[in-house]
Amino acid sequence: MLFYILLVLCLILLCCFLFVNKNRDYWKKRNVVQVNGTLWKFLFSGRSLSEIYKEIYEEHNESHIGFFLGANPALIIKDLEDIQAVLAGEFHSFYNRGIIQRNPSDILADNILFIDEFQKWKIIRNKFSPVFTSLRLKTMYVVIEKCAKDFVELIANDTTMNDKPFNALYTYTAASIGASVFGIETVTGKNLMESPFLDMAWKCMTPSLKLNLKFCIGNVSPKLFKWLDLKLFGEHEDFFLNAVKSVLKRRRNAEKQSDFIDLCLELQKQGTMIDPVSGYRLEPSDEIIAAQAFFFFLAGIDTTANAMHFTLLELASNPNVLSKLHDEIDAVFRNNKQELSYDDLDKMQYLDMVINEAMRKYPPIGAIQRKCTKGTVLSSKNVKVEKDTIIVIPIYALHRDESLYPDPELFDPQRFDPNEMKVQKYSFLGFGEGNRICLGARFARLQMKAGLAWLLRRFTLVEQHYKKDRFEPSAFSIRDADAKYEFIPRNV
Repeated sequence: MLFYILLVLCLILLCCFLFVNKNRDYWKKRNVVQVNGTLWKFLFSGRSLSEIYKEIYEEHNESHIGFFLGANPALIIKDLEDIQAVLAGEFHSFYNRGIIQRNPSDILADNILFIDEFQKWKIIRNKFSPVFTSLRLKTMYVVIEKCAKDFVELIANDTTMNDKPFNALYTYTAASIGASVFGIETVTGKNLMESPFLDMAWKCMTPSLKLNLKFCIGNVSPKLFKWLDLKLFGEHEDFFLNAVKSVLKRRRNAEKQSDFIDLCLELQKQGTMIDPVSGYRLEPSDEIIAAQAFFFFLAGIDTTANAMHFTLLELASNPNVLSKLHDEIDAVFRNNKQELSYDDLDKMQYLDMVINEAMRKYPPIGAIQRKCTKGTVLSSKNVKVEKDTIIVIPIYALHRDESLYPDPELFDPQRFDPNEMKVQKYSFLGFGEGNRICLGARFARLQMKAGLAWLLRRFTLVEQHYKKDRFEPSAFSIRDADAKYEFIPRNV
């Protein structure tokens, strides 16, 4: 294994040496400020890639900063007009994420919604969007609330949860998405910590040298990525495919539950999926369905647990905000009410504001990446973007920009008061924006609000001061799984 890693590192070094010497003045020739060595800083500094983007963002006043992601010229953009163009207005030139290198033998990665093949992405997106309609969400909420109640009992009965609260949040998000979206019967208890589904999600999403190397190889040399037959999720392929196929088989003759699996069964019954505009055809095979299930499962577990984790860290650090939130939650539970309805959660405006502010300071996805598929011009400064250039929208840096968020280190939920409209469009990208906005955003918000409302009804938090100098070395996320906070039972 060590030899393999050293070999890959040597190949990356060789590729980068040849590339940098060939194109070292690429951005300078185009009158754009140029920064070098970004990937090396990421691999060897022990920081997340989003933190490095933030450092570059703050060191240069220019609205466009050129650098290289391996073999590709890349451009960090700051201007909200350009961000809107990349994510929505000029989507036809920036639909490609440029993250996952296509490997047809990688069944899961080659079929998830992160794929870059436009026609395939479009038809999958259109066909699977109905899984999160209001009707389906209301049906799923019954299961989500039960998981939230079980989660609170887990915290109450297992004091070791204070040692690793992030793990406890993982049990909740894994159970709620597994049961409500996929109909997988799980119990939010200590035994779930041993669940193979939870273990799989943890291994997939925890930053590691192996994952970061794959990311770097894919950017430095897509040909090398394919030649080495690298797979992002290959080790989990058989387990997850078999699990989803088993659920599909069991549910074919069962009562409808209006969840993800029911939608999949309906698609398979309808036969070939056809795009009416282009005529593109795709079979709703078990493999295609398993890939979407895998993607929803991973995204729903880690990003939601992450957002809840940072919300609780900031609440522990801001007792006035915590007290105000307790008041809102207690008002909903008045008269000894023992359950929360879908409509109750919808009324919790301050809880929404708190979650948004936590996602501003610590966005679950720290940067968005797009690959230019057709040469275009970013209009704010008339910057020409050539085909295959990578555009980086540095969300973490953007969310900490004092020109957009005065006193950005301050945790201030009032920024998101819907009656004041302080946040500019495209300056908050907690769930992304534009045509590839997070498909499960409404589900994730429901999941977070239910879990936090029940948790903060029963518990408060010991006051502490949280400040993190650097986060886990992830290529995508802002993460601090080892951070702690202590729950105290409330007399309610």
